[in-house]
Amino acid sequence: MTGSAGRDASLARAVRLREHGLREEAREQLVELSARFPDDAEIAYQTAWVHDALGLEADAVPYYVRALAGSGLSADDRRGALLGLGSTYRTLGRYPEAVTTLSGGVTEFPEDNALQTFLAMALYNVGRAHDGMRLLLTVLAKTSGDADLIAYRPAIEHYAKDLDATELDAIDLDATDLDAIDLDATGLDAVE
Repeated sequence: MTGSAGRDASLARAVRLREHGLREEAREQLVELSARFPDDAEIAYQTAWVHDALGLEADAVPYYVRALAGSGLSADDRRGALLGLGSTYRTLGRYPEAVTTLSGGVTEFPEDNALQTFLAMALYNVGRAHDGMRLLLTVLAKTSGDADLIAYRPAIEHYAKDLDATELDAIDLDATDLDAIDLDATGLDAVE
């Protein structure tokens, strides 16, 4: 087989190998295909994926980058490549690159909860735990079917917007106004 038909059959065979747990065999075929078709984004994505599946994250990065730089990925594969590259950067300790990649993914696919969750982890890794927690709480409130969490969804959504919110914030006071407040009327205990 030559040309497009040979490419398609070879790619399908390699993907099947990966899906059936024969990852090393799939990797060998995909690396060869990638060398034959260096500008093929789909082959680059599948090659990155198999490297990740084998725990070869550093080797996956250039294939993810090539896949995302090229054209021809379906929207689902592009989303997967952004998630894969961002997650791989995070695994490798390349946290700023993870945040950049995953933020771009969330911008491009704003309803993707997996991208948002991995972005939250990367935000934590760069010292932005507050932003990461806010994002995770938003995803949790939006997606959880747990009856206990559903009951508290409005509170979770509220605190996701402002984790530092307190009851005093709700009555819009600053610290200098505390002497003028009748704490018993607000239900707040006086602090000694």
